[in-house]
Amino acid sequence: MNMLKKIQTWGDHHHPKWLDYFRILLGLILIWKGIDFYINMQAFSNLMRGAFLGTAVSISLLAHLIIMLHLIGGLAITLGTHTRVFCLVNLPILIGAVFFINISGGIFKPYSEFWFSVSVLTGLVCFAIEGNGILSVEREKIYPKEAL
Repeated sequence: MNMLKKIQTWGDHHHPKWLDYFRILLGLILIWKGIDFYINMQAFSNLMRGAFLGTAVSISLLAHLIIMLHLIGGLAITLGTHTRVFCLVNLPILIGAVFFINISGGIFKPYSEFWFSVSVLTGLVCFAIEGNGILSVEREKIYPKEAL
């Protein structure tokens, strides 16, 4: 636990302002992918049935869980509230997308989402360490007015 506190403290005190724009972009991408996932839910259901991962009820619950985590997590990351928590919550989804879904689809095919998913995964790891930053809803807790 002491190591996690050290990482959190370091991230809070070594956070450049320009990095917040990437955090906002990451949150918007997660929201966009959540909406896109909702629109194309049938493709996910077909993929899960092909992988023999349970019944229709469990596939539906998993799909809705992923959509909600992307939407709520993306909004929280964009606003800069509980960024570390929502980055950690979205990490298993992106790890699954990178290593189980996108690699099987071929990483060098045109329009492959593998590199996009790797970039989002890297952003989630980065902001799980870095945290909110100056341009966030919770900035007063981390950065008092005299520090700005």
